[in-house]
Amino acid sequence: MRKKLSETHLPEIVISTGEESISKKISQLVKKKLLRKLLPSIYTSNMEEENNTIIKRNLWLLLSTKFPNTQLSFRSALEYKLSAKNNIYLTGQERRNYKWGNITIKITEGPSPQEEDPLLFDNLYVSSLERALLENLLPSRKINGERRSIDLEKVEERLLLELNTKGEEGLNKLRDKARETAEAFGWEGSFNRLNKIVGALLSSRSKDTLSSPIAIAKVLGTPYDPQRMELFQSLIIALKQNSFEERHEKTKKDQAFELIAFFESYFSNYIEGTTFLVSEAKEILFENKIIPNRVGDTHDIKGTFELAQSRFEMNKTPSSAEELIDLLITRHQKILFGRKEKNPGVFKSIANRAGNSFFVAPNLVKGTLKYGFELINSLTNAIERAMYMMFLVSEIHPFDDGNGRLARLMMNAELVNAKKSKLIIPTVYRDDYILNLKKFTRQNKPEGYIKMMNRAHAFSHWLAPVDFQTLLTQLESSNAFKESEEAALIF
Repeated sequence: MRKKLSETHLPEIVISTGEESISKKISQLVKKKLLRKLLPSIYTSNMEEENNTIIKRNLWLLLSTKFPNTQLSFRSALEYKLSAKNNIYLTGQERRNYKWGNITIKITEGPSPQEEDPLLFDNLYVSSLERALLENLLPSRKINGERRSIDLEKVEERLLLELNTKGEEGLNKLRDKARETAEAFGWEGSFNRLNKIVGALLSSRSKDTLSSPIAIAKVLGTPYDPQRMELFQSLIIALKQNSFEERHEKTKKDQAFELIAFFESYFSNYIEGTTFLVSEAKEILFENKIIPNRVGDTHDIKGTFELAQSRFEMNKTPSSAEELIDLLITRHQKILFGRKEKNPGVFKSIANRAGNSFFVAPNLVKGTLKYGFELINSLTNAIERAMYMMFLVSEIHPFDDGNGRLARLMMNAELVNAKKSKLIIPTVYRDDYILNLKKFTRQNKPEGYIKMMNRAHAFSHWLAPVDFQTLLTQLESSNAFKESEEAALIF
């Protein structure tokens, strides 16, 4: 039964089939201003948004309708979106270009969809992975500032992803399928290029074959997480665009240094859910008391405090990636010395996560630490280095547990070494801290993180560690011990 066009529930996209009754109904709806022309034989009931917006939202439907039995090819088959120049690349029976607003449909004449090429939408197919990789290794010239193929580095990184997720066997299977496709289409030159890359990734050929730094790092044994490197680079740029107040230390006396270390450890553990009364923390750290039924939690705060109160330890900052890794391991051992089940000092072997966000994969931890640390050399200001170091360790999450406490200790070591005030995140500021970290990770927007950390540093510098009671009173007056839904940080 033919569908009728209801005037009250019109779809956003209406396609004219050429059938007389449908064409007549569309004409009536156009006269009533319930439809308007979007493309030849295509109408829309959306009378408000721009054509480009509507076309982009319904792109697969429109391509399937206008160019049936074609397929996404070349860069489009790997990116599944419009290119930077607003092009989409298809393979069909003839070579033609079509202009839809600011979008260009570029059709290349080539082999029809094969059995292994999946159906993307209705009558629109997409090249299989092995075919798409071969397409992107075919000769391609730049037209209007863009090639139909992605950069060679991106091809290498896509093959590396296949290796990381499916292992050598999976990568070899892909190569075998690509060989069959190349033989069928006469793409031997493209396959030879792919074969060299696969051979290099499997270390059976020279690494000189590769151009992607990520792929080269894999061959050299230090693969890293490219998405995290992008975040780290964004943070460097944002930090360099800011200016920060110099906040010199107020803890030249050992007693003052110890007092700040006490509350630093108290709040750092509180963030991670290890909560004590201040009086209980005093008994643990100053009287060596073990809280009944909370032996593990007791050791956690003691391990953190042991590092935080040591001026000698807090003056140690890494000058190389190797020193960074050594410091992380030794400090993690001290923080979790009472939690043998958490593998103190041993990098994670199983992926960890926070909510729906996964941290760096276990096999990429060392490489991401190494290349992430190299970026810190461009930062000379202590607070900049501290913010960067905190995010580096927190974002990689190299251990099964204790990563947050470790990240904040590494941060404060940068400040102590430069004779600057430490940075403390009080309980009332915990949600700001966590939410801005998440926003940075998920949206690559470091500005909120930087603003939040700078305010926390200003608060920490405001504290006067004259004696325990004075400092406690000052913290209470600032709402430091309250939950974020109860009050705001004031100082």
